Amino acid sequence: MSPVVSIVLTREVCSRASCRYLLNIHTLTLPSRFRHSMHTLPQSKPIPNLQPQANSNYNSNSNSKLTAIPNRERFDTSSIVLDKSIYHGNSRIISLGRLAKVDEARRMFDEMPHRDIVSYASMITVYLKHNDLLQAEQLFRAMPEWNIVVDSAMVNGYAKAGRMDEAQGIFDNMPERNVFSWTSLISGYLRSGRVHEARQLFERMPEKNVVSWTTVVLGYARNGLIDQARTVFDQMPEKNVVSWTAMMKAYVENFQIDEALKLFHQMPLRNIYSWNIVIHGFLDEFRVNEAIQLFISMPRRNAVSWTTMVTGLARTGSTKLARQYFDQMPKKDTAAWNAMITAYADEGLMAIAIELFNLMPERNTVTWNAMIDGYARNGPEGEAFKYLILMLRCCIRLNETTLTSLLTSCESIQLLQAHSLVVRLGFECETSLINALVTMYSRSGDVSSAWLAFENLEAKDIVSWTAIIVAYSSHGYGTLSLQAFARMLRSGTKPDEITFVGVLSACSHAGLVNKGQRLFNSMRCAYDLEPKAEHYACLVDTLGRAGLVDEATRVVRKMPPSERDVVVLGALLGACKLNGDVALASNIGEELIEVEPASSGGYVLLANVYAACEKWDEFARIRKKMKERKVKKVPGFSQIEVQGKNHVFFVGDRSHPEVKEIYILLQEKLLPLMLEMGYRRGSSLACL
Repeated sequence: MSPVVSIVLTREVCSRASCRYLLNIHTLTLPSRFRHSMHTLPQSKPIPNLQPQANSNYNSNSNSKLTAIPNRERFDTSSIVLDKSIYHGNSRIISLGRLAKVDEARRMFDEMPHRDIVSYASMITVYLKHNDLLQAEQLFRAMPEWNIVVDSAMVNGYAKAGRMDEAQGIFDNMPERNVFSWTSLISGYLRSGRVHEARQLFERMPEKNVVSWTTVVLGYARNGLIDQARTVFDQMPEKNVVSWTAMMKAYVENFQIDEALKLFHQMPLRNIYSWNIVIHGFLDEFRVNEAIQLFISMPRRNAVSWTTMVTGLARTGSTKLARQYFDQMPKKDTAAWNAMITAYADEGLMAIAIELFNLMPERNTVTWNAMIDGYARNGPEGEAFKYLILMLRCCIRLNETTLTSLLTSCESIQLLQAHSLVVRLGFECETSLINALVTMYSRSGDVSSAWLAFENLEAKDIVSWTAIIVAYSSHGYGTLSLQAFARMLRSGTKPDEITFVGVLSACSHAGLVNKGQRLFNSMRCAYDLEPKAEHYACLVDTLGRAGLVDEATRVVRKMPPSERDVVVLGALLGACKLNGDVALASNIGEELIEVEPASSGGYVLLANVYAACEKWDEFARIRKKMKERKVKKVPGFSQIEVQGKNHVFFVGDRSHPEVKEIYILLQEKLLPLMLEMGYRRGSSLACL
């Protein structure tokens, strides 16, 4: 294969040496039978008459190397345009493509008075390089001549886009194939998870090079077939440093750093990338000391080596060590700055994060996202919005991560502003972002807005359905939650473990015992999901609320011991308390206290059971045990937002400036309404 471009000949420049010069200055590849045989395709202007003039030295009968190629696949030498503008035009298209000026490259292509096959190849290659498969496809279909370079490029483009039927179709119709076309198709099948087709194609491949072998090694590894990848690696007739590094990378990506290290020591020749891969692997597995030792042993380091250390140490939580390496970096890149800012934000050290942010010479979207997310999680309130505004003023493009981080910090009034921003910026169709919006509306108690955001989302995924199911369930709308679950099943979406927590909780709140039992049993039978502790807790709570304490107890006794945690025992104890089963409550409560002796929940529930049946000696014993073990109860509180201001009320709290009016309202209006709806005084009052 020889790199070629459009060969433009004049009558004075037709020597073999001149052709060889032009062949050496470009990057597109054609098979040997095209090396001396180029032609142009007529476009906006007619092709000039190329017949030899009288008295010229042109010999029409000479045995020229620029011979015609018969049939559709070959070029007609009579159509060669002897015009230097074609060469310059093709060169300009490629140059503009390298500068990412795709529209200018296309204008250049359209304005060329004459084009040759390489003009098409150059423009299609530019489109494919910038992931514009649609434009490349349209131009490819407009080509009147076959060309192996363009066909191979289109096979590669379709394969990268996962459109394997189109890639296979072009490949099958190619009169001649090269290693690149074979490798592109194999790589596409491996990326699509179609390992069997890739294996068959690789076995049929008439000629393999080191790139083909390496592609298969990496493809097997990315599909989790690490043993098969190693088998192919061992079968390679020759290995270069890229092959060795590819196999090492495969082990690292599958968290087998020790195997990667063995290969590293066996390598006949290492490059910086090989060292960086192993260091990255150690840090991924939190083996910080070994990563540091290997870094110190490196014969030379580049910017990636330093950045790998800084980002890896920051990921492992070794922020102080990461800062030491960061300060020693000869040249700090944006990734290293971002890693340090994110590390400090994760630890809640926003003062240091903002200090680095202000020192940073160049910021990108990741930088701003780190600051917004840090303030969203750590406060103070309003800072996340402040940095969003600064980000917009700096003309930095927002993405889903920016807005998702922002949503987590919003109060109910700010949620409306954030939602408006989402719509104005054109993110209303981004599923993950709207999912976060549904969740935040639910957390703020605005279920109606959560429903509207959900309904306006076109591409609903499992997270979307689960978010609205949990939203309804957590606010007591059990029937609506079950209706949403039924809609989800009709849409063909398969529920997951979190979905079932929401729908089982809905059954509990709605008092649907039989429905809850059927759904619980369907997890294993219909959806191949193993119930976890939280699912058992929902079922126990459902049975307990219905007064079926014995059946709830049987569920707990039959469940796997590994899943019988404080959540399940707490649900059963709550059922005993609700139904006045003191004997069972005593046994369950003591078990709960022993399972989690440092938590106040079990003590409080059990003490309240004893208080309700006036067993004051047992009540005092539990209080004494709490005191001896230094277990402190976190005071219960309620929170409500009125006109943008949060009001928090603790148990027995009388510190609010309007406390008299509040208690009058509770006594004269709310309590009578509760009694009318069946509430029994003293039935569930907390004594602790």
